[in-house]
Amino acid sequence: MPPSSMPASVVIIGGGPAGLMAAETAAAAGLQVDVFDAMPSVGRKFLLAGRGGLNITHAEPFAAFAGRYGPRQAQIEPMLAAFGPQALREWVEGLGVSTFVGSSGRVFPAEMKAAPLLRAWLQRLREAGVRFHVRHRWTGWSTNGELLFTTPDGVRQVRADACVLALGGGSWARLGSDGAWIPTLAALGVDIAPLHPANCGFIAGSPRADGASGWSAHFRERFAGQPLKSVSIRVEGTRAAARPGEAMITADGIEGSLIYALSATIRERIEQDGAALLSIDLSPGRPADRVAAEVAHPRGARSLASHLQSRVGIAGLKMALLRECATAETLDDPARLAAAIKALPLRLIAPRPLDEAISSAGGVLFEEMDEDLMLLRHPGVFCAGEMLDWEAPTGGYLLTACFASGQAAGRGVADWLRRQRASA
Repeated sequence: MPPSSMPASVVIIGGGPAGLMAAETAAAAGLQVDVFDAMPSVGRKFLLAGRGGLNITHAEPFAAFAGRYGPRQAQIEPMLAAFGPQALREWVEGLGVSTFVGSSGRVFPAEMKAAPLLRAWLQRLREAGVRFHVRHRWTGWSTNGELLFTTPDGVRQVRADACVLALGGGSWARLGSDGAWIPTLAALGVDIAPLHPANCGFIAGSPRADGASGWSAHFRERFAGQPLKSVSIRVEGTRAAARPGEAMITADGIEGSLIYALSATIRERIEQDGAALLSIDLSPGRPADRVAAEVAHPRGARSLASHLQSRVGIAGLKMALLRECATAETLDDPARLAAAIKALPLRLIAPRPLDEAISSAGGVLFEEMDEDLMLLRHPGVFCAGEMLDWEAPTGGYLLTACFASGQAAGRGVADWLRRQRASA
């Protein structure tokens, strides 16, 4: 520790939302803070995530919000209680960026962009004395405990009284979240859950008798890139209720907001059974008995497509998906066809690659850390953000937990250093 007249030094490794929030919290506690990032500038994934409209958080009630973190709710909820959705909105507005709640309950900055928020934040951090060092890739510790970085000018060693690792997960490696930190921590005995794609698309397995996987050539060429709207989907073999929304047909499968919301369950089914079976309701606004009656109505000389469009509103992509996923025998039998419209089976056999996912699941186990996110086996080393073992759907939940865990780590490092100085 430095003399009591000098501020303790903290190194934050990773310049995403978690790292920057840890830096702000530590600086506010009177610590000297240096932020290191491997990329040429900080916040690159944050900026790209906000390119289509930055979804900061969600305005649903706190209990429902906290429930979005699934098995890790118990670990995430205390951080949200300290810095949750409303506190995050107030923090954003404190940077001079107003927010609004969209029709879905999602919260956005008024201009829908990430860049103005990041610029204002970095200016405030610099004014608070935070120093930034880019193109510095962390590679571990030296034999005397100094942090090691590779830089364009060679290896650099940095001494710090404590550090916060906010190195991200494993998705979007080109923006810095490449999971390269895993071997370094694993070599120190830190238990890490393997990284998996989260909020991702999936590859379809064809139900056709030939056993081929993916869509047929005709379906792929005609419908890849088109949205599948006004449906509800449930994952067979689970107790979860069907979820309404929309998805997107891809060249080899399906993705989109509804699939992202179900991605953890789908991934678990694939890992357990080798495939996940979706049940897609193509007409969620009509009860099954009404669909059955409409489909059974005599169609005369009309084609099946014309009949379903006029009686049940099934047309375009929905009709094509029926033909793709249902057998000829099902299409020829009104009762079976009506059942397929209400529960069309789609088999998914694999997630898209990790680097394509919006986020990743897995990471440093919470059991490896204390309540302040400090590694139990390595005092003075804290972890935050997506490198922790948690996941959440899109809709503002990912960002909120990154901010909240960054604040928790920043507060934890300040408290730990205070105790260290008091006992010196």
